[in-house]
Amino acid sequence: MSRYGNTQIDPFTLDIVKDSLTAIGEEMFLSLARTSMSPIIYEVLDYACGLTDSKGELLTQGNGVTGFIGMLSFMVKETLEKYNKTGDLKPGDIIIINDPYGGGGSHLSDVGLVMPIFYQGELIAFSANKAHWTEVGGKDPGSWTTDSTEIFQEGLQFPCIKLFDEGKVNQALVDLIAANVRFPDLSLGDMWAQVASLRTGEKRFIELCDKYGKDVVLASIDHLLDHGEQMARKQLATLPKGTYEAVDYIDDDGVGNGPFKVQVKVTITDEEFICDFRGSHPQVLGPVNCSYTALVSAVRTIFLAITNPSQDVNDGVFRPLKIIVDERSIFSAERPAAVSTYWETMLYGSDLIWKALAPVLPNRLTAGHLLSVCAVVLGGLHHDKNEPFLLVEPSVGGWGAGLGKDGEAGQFCIADGETYNVPIEVAETRYGIMVDEYSFRADGAGAGEYRGGSGVIRSYRAMTDNQFVTGTFGRHKFLPWGVNGGHDGSSNGFEIIKANGEVDGPFGKYARYPLNKGDVVRLITATGGGYGDPLRRPPQKVAWDVKNEFVSIEQAKDVYGVIVDPNTFEVVGLTEERRKREAKE
Repeated sequence: MSRYGNTQIDPFTLDIVKDSLTAIGEEMFLSLARTSMSPIIYEVLDYACGLTDSKGELLTQGNGVTGFIGMLSFMVKETLEKYNKTGDLKPGDIIIINDPYGGGGSHLSDVGLVMPIFYQGELIAFSANKAHWTEVGGKDPGSWTTDSTEIFQEGLQFPCIKLFDEGKVNQALVDLIAANVRFPDLSLGDMWAQVASLRTGEKRFIELCDKYGKDVVLASIDHLLDHGEQMARKQLATLPKGTYEAVDYIDDDGVGNGPFKVQVKVTITDEEFICDFRGSHPQVLGPVNCSYTALVSAVRTIFLAITNPSQDVNDGVFRPLKIIVDERSIFSAERPAAVSTYWETMLYGSDLIWKALAPVLPNRLTAGHLLSVCAVVLGGLHHDKNEPFLLVEPSVGGWGAGLGKDGEAGQFCIADGETYNVPIEVAETRYGIMVDEYSFRADGAGAGEYRGGSGVIRSYRAMTDNQFVTGTFGRHKFLPWGVNGGHDGSSNGFEIIKANGEVDGPFGKYARYPLNKGDVVRLITATGGGYGDPLRRPPQKVAWDVKNEFVSIEQAKDVYGVIVDPNTFEVVGLTEERRKREAKE
C-alpha cells in the first residue's frame, strides 16, 4: 500500500489513475487535431498537448513533434514564476507564450497556451499545449525564414501574458493578433482549437479528482513521476560507463556565415547521464540559433531513445539527465538572436550524443540520418480560387543503418517524430501547386553491410506566376555519418527547374526564391549512413538492391564487389577485391 497524507492507496488504484492521466493527454491531442484549421496541425501533427503537476513537472504528453518533449513544462514553470508568486493565477485563466528564450523554447510560430487547473480552490495541475500556427506575422509569409537576423523580424512575441482572465477572453489581444498575421482565420482558428484542448484536459482532470479524490490523484502523480525515474535509472545501469565525445559542423546560418563547430562530451555514471556541450560555437547572426529550452528537448529525445523509447514521457524519466552549455552559445541563444530555423541547430543536440554513443551502443543506435527537418514555405495565389495560399511543410528522408538492419527510407527526422506530409490530394486542392513527383531518391549512398535508408524526391510545380519558396535543408554540406566502416550518406538540398528547362541549385538554404507558372521546386533529401563494411553485404541482398533500383549496377560492382546481370538481376560473380577479402576471413 502507498500512503499519501493519512490516506492509504492500493497499487492498482495508483496504476489506474496513472493510466487515466496518460489518457487525458491523448484526448487533448485528438481534440486539438479535430478542431484546428491548418493542415500543418490536423495533417502534419506539428503540435503537442499534456498535463503537468502544480510545480510544472510534466505528467503526460501527446505529441506529434518529438522535439516538443520538455517544452510544455518550461512554459508552465515560466507561468508559475511570473504569476503564482503574486497569487494572480485564477480558475479560467489561459496564458499565451511563445518567447523562444524562455518557456517558449522553439520559434515564434510555435505558440503555447497554459491553463491552471483548480480543484476546490487549490491549484493542483496545469493543462498545456503548443502548436505551429501557419502565421504569426513578421517580415516573411509563414513567419519563419532563413535570412532573419533578429527576433523582431520573425513575428509577434507573446511574453507569457493572459489570453483569458478568469474565463473572459482578452479581446484586445485577439484583435491585435488578427491585425498582424496574414491568415487570421487560420491562426485564430488554431488558437481556439488549443483553447478547446486545454479545457478538455481541465474537465477530465477534475472528473478524475471527483471520482477518486484529490489525495489519490496527487499520490498517483508522485507515483507516476517516481516510476518514470525508476525505469530510467534501471536502464541507465545497463549502459557502458565512461566518457564519449563527438564533433560535427553546422553548414551555415542562412546569411553567409559558417560552418560552425559543435561538440559534446557525454559522461555516463551510475547515477547521471551528463551531456556537456561547452566549446560549441557562440550564437550567430542568422536564424539557426536554438535556445537552452530547445536543447533540453533535443537531449531528452535521444536520452529516451537510448534508455527506453517505449516509456511514457514524464519529468521523472529525466531526473538522471544533466545538461551543460556555455552562455550565449548556438545551443543557448539569448535575446535578440534570430531563431526562426532553430531546428537546424537543435537537432545537433540529439545527433552529437547519437554519434558519440553509436559505436558503443550498436543494439540501440544506428548510423546518422537526414537530420534536418528539410522544411519549406511556398506561397502565392491559388490558380482556381485566386486567393493567397501558404504551404508550410517538413520533408522525409533516409535514416541510418544499424547492427542487423538496413536504414528506414522516407521517414521524418528525429525531432519531427510522428508527423506527416500533407497528402498530395490535399496539397493540390488547398495550394496553388501540382505534385509532379514523390519518389525514393535511390542514389546508392550510405553503403555498408547494412545500407542506409533512401532519401526522397518531392517536386512542386507552380500553377501561377509570382509565387515564392523558402527552404532550409541542413546537412547540405556535412553528410549523415556511417558507423563501423559504413559509408556516409548523401546531402539534403533543393533545386529549381524553371519552365524553360534551366536548373538553379541545389541550395541548402534560400529565402523567397521567385517562382512563375510551370517552375518546379524539387526537394531532395539525404540517404542515411551505412553500417559495416560494404564488402560484407550478402551478394543476394546486393542483387535485390539493384533490382529495386536502390543501388546501380556500377555501385554493386565498385562498392560492394558484386557483379549483377543487368537483365536477370542474378549474381554472376564477385570482384577480385571481394574474393580476396572473403578468402582472408
